[in-house]
Amino acid sequence: MNVILTTIGLDADDTLWHNERFFALTQSHFSDLLREYSDNDNLMTRLLAAERRNLPHYGFGIKGFTLSMIETAIEVTDGNVPAAVIAEILDAGRDMLSHPVELLPDVKATLNALKHDFKLLLITKGDLLDQERKLAQSGLRDHFDAVEIVSDKTPAAYLDIFDRHGTGADQGLMAGNSMASDVVPMIRAGGWGVLVPHGLTWAIEDAETPHDTARFGQIDRLAALPEFIRNLPAKQLA
Repeated sequence: MNVILTTIGLDADDTLWHNERFFALTQSHFSDLLREYSDNDNLMTRLLAAERRNLPHYGFGIKGFTLSMIETAIEVTDGNVPAAVIAEILDAGRDMLSHPVELLPDVKATLNALKHDFKLLLITKGDLLDQERKLAQSGLRDHFDAVEIVSDKTPAAYLDIFDRHGTGADQGLMAGNSMASDVVPMIRAGGWGVLVPHGLTWAIEDAETPHDTARFGQIDRLAALPEFIRNLPAKQLA
């Protein structure tokens, strides 16, 4: 099988820089705030349910997460959540929106190893202002030929992005830490989907591993991506 690969898409949060750790820390603080009303397991279950309900309304990102925490706090207190608790939740959300960007290991070296042979696309989802802030602080913008911040990562979104910035999704590869967002929809669009696991992953980003396709791959760290690409069968560069 000949593989013509021209364009590489990369996720941002928890692929290029740390992100989920800040959600985990905020959830721990949220649990402390509501310990009088709910145990941690019940609270986290109800928070996740609220996040799932609210995705169609608020989308992905910290603002929707903050609103879901407030909604959950109202629910578990039967509408009696103290105003001080709401204020602390809002403060926690603002803190998340200003946290410093910390790159994951070997990111710049990996981008440098790829950029001379492929078009590189940064494809991320979530709040536009927050994603733009993190990209600016990361110092990585000049490594990418294009940046796409989308409301959701779907097969249609990947088809559109790789048509506009590459030579089609079938000649593209998407790498990231989310099976549900970075891997499965890219494979459904006809491209390669490569999972780069991260220690912390949001439950909503889980999906079944697509073992029934040759276009799925998994590497243990981003630095392994250039070698993964070199080992694709009879790879040809267009």
